[in-house]
Amino acid sequence: MKKLLTVLLAAALLLGMVSLASAEETGKVYYLNFKPEADQAWQDLAKAYTEQTGVEVKVLTAASGTYSDTLTAEMEKKDAAPTLFQIGNAEGVVTWGDYALPLDGTDLINEMTTADFNLKNANGETVAVGYCYEAYGIITNKELLEKAGHSVDEIKDFASLKAVADDIHARAEELGFDAFTSAGLDGSSSWRFSGHLTNMPLFYEFRDDGITEQPATVKGSYLNAYKNIWDLYITDSAADPAKLSTYTGGAAEEEFMTGKAVFFQNGTWEYATLSEAVDPANLTMLPIYCGVEGEENAALCAGTENCWAVNSQASEADQKATLDFLKWVVTSEEGTKMMAEQFGPIPFKSAKEPENVFFKVANEYLAAGKYVVTWAFNFTPDVDNWRAGIVSALEQYSAGTADWGEVEYAFVDGWAKCYEATH
Repeated sequence: MKKLLTVLLAAALLLGMVSLASAEETGKVYYLNFKPEADQAWQDLAKAYTEQTGVEVKVLTAASGTYSDTLTAEMEKKDAAPTLFQIGNAEGVVTWGDYALPLDGTDLINEMTTADFNLKNANGETVAVGYCYEAYGIITNKELLEKAGHSVDEIKDFASLKAVADDIHARAEELGFDAFTSAGLDGSSSWRFSGHLTNMPLFYEFRDDGITEQPATVKGSYLNAYKNIWDLYITDSAADPAKLSTYTGGAAEEEFMTGKAVFFQNGTWEYATLSEAVDPANLTMLPIYCGVEGEENAALCAGTENCWAVNSQASEADQKATLDFLKWVVTSEEGTKMMAEQFGPIPFKSAKEPENVFFKVANEYLAAGKYVVTWAFNFTPDVDNWRAGIVSALEQYSAGTADWGEVEYAFVDGWAKCYEATH
C-alpha cells in the first residue's frame, strides 16, 4: 500500500512539474505603453490576443510626460517588470541598453520594410524597433502641376525640381499661380527651415561621417545643398525675399490651399487641414531634393521616437511570448487595423494603407527601397538658440544685406557655441 501511495504521489508530483513547466513555457507579456492616447486601443488589442491564444497580455500606460520615471520604477520590480517597453532615441539606448534584447533575425525584424527607424547599441545590434513614424517633404498639388504642363514623374532630383519650378515661376502671371509658397521666417513658420530644412545638410554629413550621437562640432559639408534649395524657395515664389520675417506659417498654408502655389514644404500632420480645401487625389509629397549625389534614391524625411524594446532580463518564455505578440500585432487583421488607425504608417510588410495620402506616399517610397532621410536635427544642441541664429542669418541673406557666409557661420560656429553652452 505504501509503495502504491509513493508511486501515486510521485506521479502527481511529476504531473504537477510538467504542468508547471508548460505554464512557464507559455510565457506572458507586459507592455509599458508610451502613448496615453492609444491606451484603450492597446487594451482592446491585448484582450483580443489573450482570447485567441490564451497568453496573458498586460498593458500599463504611463501618464503623459512621466514615461521615463514610470519605466525606472517598473523595471525595479524584476520578476514583474515590463517585457516590452519604449526606447526613444540613441541616448535611450545608452540608458536602457542593458535591458534591451538584441532583435536581429527575429520574425519581427523580418516583417519590416526598412531598418532606418531602428536603434542599435554600441555593438551594432538592433535593440529597438521603430514601429511608426512621421514624415515631411515638399507637399505638391498634382492638379496645378499638370495645369502647368508638368507631372510628378518628371521630378527625380534637384535639377529636375528646379527646372519645373523655374518654368512655373517664369509663367506665374499667365498660370495664375507660382511654384513655391512663401518661405516665412516668422516664428510660426521658421522652424520649417531652421529645423526641418537644416536636416538635409546634417543628415548627409552625419551619414558620411558615421555620426550616431550628438557631436560637439559640425563641418557644414553639405551647406551648398542647403543653399541650393533655399535659393529655389525664395526665388521661385511670389513672396518678397526681403520681407520673409513677416510671412507666417498660416500664410504659406493658405497660399497652398487656395491654389496660389504648387509646392509647400511641410509634413504628414498637414493632411487633415489641407484636404479640407484640396482634393486628396491631387495631393502628394516629394522628397526634399537639394543636389546631393544619389538623391534620386531618397525617400521622405522621416523619424520617430516610438521604438519597441524587449526586456533582456525577462525569462526566455516571456521574451518569446512578447516577440510572438509583436509579430501578431504587425501581421494580423486586428493588429494592423489598430496600428493604421492609431499610428498611421508602420514600416511592416502587412501594414494597412492609412487614409492620410502623405503616409501612403511615404510607405510607397519605402516599398520601392528608397533610403529614409532620418531626423538628424534631433541631435541639435541648445536647439532654440541654434535655430534662432540660422533664422537671423537667412533673413539677412535673403534680404541681400549679408552673404551666404553668415548662414555658414550660424550653422557651423553656432553649433559649436551652443554645444559648449550646454555641456
